[in-house]
Amino acid sequence: MEHLIRKKLKSYLIVAALAALMGLSYELFVFPNSFAPAGINGIATMVQYLFHLNIGYFSLIINAPLLVLAWFTVGHEFALKNAVFVLTFSAATLLLGRMDLSEYVYRTENGTSSILGPVTAGVISGAIYGLVIRQGGSTGGTDIVAACVRNRRPEYSLVWMIFALNASVAVLSYFVYDCKFEPVILCLLYCYLSSRISDSILKGGQRALKFEVVTEHADELSKLLLHDLQHGVTVIPAYGMYSGHTKQLLICVVNRHQIVAFHQALAQFPDTFAYITEVNETVGNFKKISVPPTRTAQK
Repeated sequence: MEHLIRKKLKSYLIVAALAALMGLSYELFVFPNSFAPAGINGIATMVQYLFHLNIGYFSLIINAPLLVLAWFTVGHEFALKNAVFVLTFSAATLLLGRMDLSEYVYRTENGTSSILGPVTAGVISGAIYGLVIRQGGSTGGTDIVAACVRNRRPEYSLVWMIFALNASVAVLSYFVYDCKFEPVILCLLYCYLSSRISDSILKGGQRALKFEVVTEHADELSKLLLHDLQHGVTVIPAYGMYSGHTKQLLICVVNRHQIVAFHQALAQFPDTFAYITEVNETVGNFKKISVPPTRTAQK
């Protein structure tokens, strides 16, 4: 029980730290460069730009009813982690907004490097989003709406809704920031980088490669793969319709950096056919065998 409490507390502290980092990123890279990021925070950023209402207040106002909805629709822990993120983000932006950070903010007066602010903010935002999702929470706003809808209607796809919101933010930013196209481009760049980085973090740590091998040398090849790659191999009986011969289908999932070693093993059996597919995520027992078997296969 004590271990679970410490684990949960650590998770909440990680969410709070990431929210504070998000607030710092906005102060250093978003606000000084006059562009709107994605989602609800993009709208909040434009409201701050036009009416000088700190984004922290707007974030609290817009997320309060969404947090209540998440509490009753998705789950208490999800709602609490979202609340921790929203409250910490709002507190960080309110606090940092009263501090003189002019010495640290990234701003270019001549605009020659204005793209670097959104690039940095997009990378940071994507990393934060991916890490927060891994902790069982989200960054609030449209993420809460998406979670609520999926919980009630799992067959619904919210891709177009989120795309429409981000596109609206990009279009509105043209009028908000003095009818210039640069804020629109910077918003789209931010959205793209944030999405790509978060997707890489959510999937990258568990990505792998699946080899499916049709062979008549199942025993020799399996022993070679078990010894060299130290991953399990599954063998399924198969029948070659063209050749009319009985064969075996070997299935082996390995780490991405082991592709060269796999090719070297296959090269020892010229009459073997194989194809590779990318695995976005592995679940369960995917690890190297602790004690490799004795190698019996020879060239």
